[in-house]
Amino acid sequence: MKITNVEPLVLGTAWRNLTFVVVQTDAGIEGLGEVRMVNHTDALLGFLREAVPRHVLGSDPFEIESLVRRMTTADYARPGEVAMSAASVIEIACWDIMGKALGQPVYRLLGGAVRDRIKAYANGWYQVDRTAAEFHAAARRAIDRGYQAVKVDPFGDANGTLSAAERGLSISLIEAVRDAIGADAELMIEMHGRFTPRTALSLAADLARFSPSWIEEPIPPDDLKALAWVAGRVSVPVATGERIHVRSEFRELFERRGADIVQPDITMCGGLSETKKIASWAESYSILVAPHNVGGPVSTAAALHLAACTPNFYIQENFNDFAEDYVMAAAPGNPLVADGYFALPAGPGLGVTLDRDVIASHPRRPLFFDLYSEGWQMRQAGLEARPDAGGDEQNAS
Repeated sequence: MKITNVEPLVLGTAWRNLTFVVVQTDAGIEGLGEVRMVNHTDALLGFLREAVPRHVLGSDPFEIESLVRRMTTADYARPGEVAMSAASVIEIACWDIMGKALGQPVYRLLGGAVRDRIKAYANGWYQVDRTAAEFHAAARRAIDRGYQAVKVDPFGDANGTLSAAERGLSISLIEAVRDAIGADAELMIEMHGRFTPRTALSLAADLARFSPSWIEEPIPPDDLKALAWVAGRVSVPVATGERIHVRSEFRELFERRGADIVQPDITMCGGLSETKKIASWAESYSILVAPHNVGGPVSTAAALHLAACTPNFYIQENFNDFAEDYVMAAAPGNPLVADGYFALPAGPGLGVTLDRDVIASHPRRPLFFDLYSEGWQMRQAGLEARPDAGGDEQNAS
């Protein structure tokens, strides 16, 4: 079997463009991949235009190790977010092809299930004004939807530190969320790398009474020495990893004991095989894995297959229950969250099927999403102000 074509398709939403990739073969089997690039969709599409003819076409989709290695090292460039994301979407699609060819769900090809259901947590549910009443009501809606865990960033446009007033407001929002979800539900506190180490340490002390399952990215993720300093001084677990794209960079995180939970993004760090390796490596340091997942239905499918077969998996992030209905309709087939859990995904392959009509009906938007701007939690990105922005609304192929 050989890869004959790679077709990217971009789905636009209010705050994220989702890039789907269809990998076609001479056997008539197609595989799906997906990634949500953070404001860099053009860079991804450009990389694919160069890399696919050179490294992908004519390849055997079963020979994943060789294919990914060519995409990430053969051009003598240091792999980063763009290269690893491009390799990821192709790699995920190859697993989908293999599963379909063999008539098996992907998780069985990756080692088989080690659990019979997958715990989920809700993100993207707090698209409301930053008031205690609004956050309380939104959190209650997430619980009523079937979740037993939620994640929230209450810190507005904070960057570095917080004023006394903003600190008080942020803590009041967390208090409202904990009250809404009850003592038994899990609460994750997202910090988006906003704070200095001292500020993060002080906030963690104030937030400990709400029993968070973790604080996430308390400081910028590139300063692993400072992150380890924070992790060694707080009483709550620390999570990070979504902005680490290369396996060797996880080594320092593990060796410094900089996190209790690691969050590789399958769509941005090399794909399912590479994330499985990172998870196994983390297990040897007694670190749990909670894959980052800000993507749509194909990204979520890949995450569920990894979760099914990974012993040190903890919990899976999901945005799509709080996004536009057409996002999940773009590739239906994933199980829904019930009583806080996903059922195991059904195969063969990833178990989802692309609906091209849905994608064509919702073309790419010229978005710029800024987590450090006031009101970002509304998930309504601004239009990117550049001369060619209007042309970005078309799908690329």
